[in-house]
Amino acid sequence: MDFFELVSQRRSLRKFADRPVESHIIEKILEAALTAPSSRSSRSTRFLVVENRDIIRHMSYMRDYGSAFMAEAPVAIVVMGDRNATDLWLDNCAISATFVQLAAEAAGLGSCWVHVEGREHMKGHPEMGSADSYLRTFLPIPQECGIECVIAMGYSPYESPKKRAEQDNSGKVTWLK
Repeated sequence: MDFFELVSQRRSLRKFADRPVESHIIEKILEAALTAPSSRSSRSTRFLVVENRDIIRHMSYMRDYGSAFMAEAPVAIVVMGDRNATDLWLDNCAISATFVQLAAEAAGLGSCWVHVEGREHMKGHPEMGSADSYLRTFLPIPQECGIECVIAMGYSPYESPKKRAEQDNSGKVTWLK
């Protein structure tokens, strides 16, 4: 499959087959992600791979909306950035997270991004803290790192990918010649 087929076929997957992901596949995905471009080659992105189902279920409560589906994911990758390495750590993380998702797709896995940075633990209740602060209560997140997102990933329980909805992209690209 070429790159353009890969991109057109990738979908966010929020249901996962009850099947572990082999370590060598996760390693290959992370190798690809570690080649992602970064600001001034700062290589500020860090990853935490979680395969423990109990910890992943606990992680699924990081937000009261948008993260519950993670509970059944066989793998969760926390995408973090070293804030001391560059002020563009968030941008670097976003690029690396995209590489994780594309590499997962190429490896036959589905994935879904769960945003952490700037998200409340309980929507509308800032006094309850942030998704970031919740995860820090039980994950070994280095102090110098901020958390951009968590990528939940695993094998799809579906036989074929869901078709992408048609969208009107007119007006989204401007050409100057």
